Amino acid sequence: MKAMVLKQLCDLKEHQTPLELMEVPVPVPGDKEILLKVSACGVCHTELDEIEGRTPPPYLPVIPGHQVVGRVHTVGSNVQQLKPGDRVGVAWIFSACGTCKFCRSGHENLCPDFEATGRDANGGYAEYMTVSEDFAYRIPNAFSDLQAAPLLCAGAIGYRSLRLTGLEDGQRLGLTGFGASGHLVLKMARFRYPDTDVFVFARSAEERAFALELGAVWAGETSERAPCKLDSIIDTTPAWLPVVEALANLDAGGRLVINAIRKEGDKQSLLQLDYPQHLWQEKEIKSIANITRADVLEFMDLAAEMNLTPEVQVFALEQANEALVELKTGRIHGAKVLKID
Repeated sequence: MKAMVLKQLCDLKEHQTPLELMEVPVPVPGDKEILLKVSACGVCHTELDEIEGRTPPPYLPVIPGHQVVGRVHTVGSNVQQLKPGDRVGVAWIFSACGTCKFCRSGHENLCPDFEATGRDANGGYAEYMTVSEDFAYRIPNAFSDLQAAPLLCAGAIGYRSLRLTGLEDGQRLGLTGFGASGHLVLKMARFRYPDTDVFVFARSAEERAFALELGAVWAGETSERAPCKLDSIIDTTPAWLPVVEALANLDAGGRLVINAIRKEGDKQSLLQLDYPQHLWQEKEIKSIANITRADVLEFMDLAAEMNLTPEVQVFALEQANEALVELKTGRIHGAKVLKID
């Protein structure tokens, strides 16, 4: 089968073709696994974190990709819930132990044995992949394969981020960064909290214009101050400076939710933190770590209910490097998805 394979870590600014198109054996499913014939796979910023070593794979080579949609090709001997031909998706959570205190309490995203699709196990930048049936999700008929792919990460992690803001209808929400996850969160917020005004901070004029098209009441640069203080802000950027700027835009008692698996190297921006301006008056900072299966299932139901269709840019499997470089350089308009024939 064809696959785009990561063989070594690198800086995409210096090496813009980190993935190599290769012919590799079709994987064989285990007893509880399915073999998935992949039709679409979203391209996520987390792949940049993997390739550049901020959250490196435990072994190389590895096939990235964790927003996977396809059809069950064959099943292992103990698979009970799925059959050949079923359309399913695979998200960032590839497996968890199921027995630790986090798994037992519904926080399997914090499991010490958490494994991530496309990092700890081969993912969806390929024609086929295997996964346990317990970590595959039926895709609602409302979505095409290309539309469903970004919902499995950008959408599901955005849903978790929005839920963990503790936002109430009528409170003011800020979004810092406006890529694949940000634009889906804006749509969700407008659906779930119709009396909530959404303010967007984004680095490019194109992103800001896009946010206004989707219903933001205001859009400005990351360093700008919103016209009023905000009750909650979700940060989806890879940098530290937007965190500092977001804290300055929070109202007293507000919460900043950081939706990023890693931050990049501008740590000097943290020296700008001023306790009275940024942290005093009981402001909170909460990070998002991974997602649970419940997040994916609840979000997919919500997405179908509200007919949430992401804006999608389509690339061929062989163009995965091009899509990653565009993501790295900030050429973002909605979500990037690989179409795999």
